[in-house]
Amino acid sequence: MKRLILIPVLFCLFMLNIASMCSSDDNSSSSTDPTSVITIVSQGTWRITSYVDSGTNETSHFTGYNFTFGASSLLTATNGTNTYPGTWSVVTDTTNDDNPSSNLDFNIAFASPVDFADLTDDWDVVSYTATTISLIDVSGGNGGTDTLVFTKN
Repeated sequence: MKRLILIPVLFCLFMLNIASMCSSDDNSSSSTDPTSVITIVSQGTWRITSYVDSGTNETSHFTGYNFTFGASSLLTATNGTNTYPGTWSVVTDTTNDDNPSSNLDFNIAFASPVDFADLTDDWDVVSYTATTISLIDVSGGNGGTDTLVFTKN
């Protein structure tokens, strides 16, 4: 008789455990809400402290440039002499095609010059703090991995 009672009790405990695991995954709104990244990047100027393009360190192409992520998606890179306009946005990634662990896309677009046009992509947000934003992109064509790190000035 005790064995007959024990089986349904164990089954109920098992089902409750599964339900609690599922509900905790569904409530991860902080990792899918772009608001905090937008707020952070919109404040002050930023510099690129690391840009690795498929294993090649190309950080030096951006030495001396400050990036301003302004209103209306306006992105500006300037070194005091040259100024390059671009666009930016941070959005929820509903497909998670490149990086399933990331729920946010950080979109950057520059038309020119070539070094800045290389930044044009829908980067996956790896991590962010008030002073650092780390991004990654897995290229569809050659399968190379690009990484980009912005640090606040």
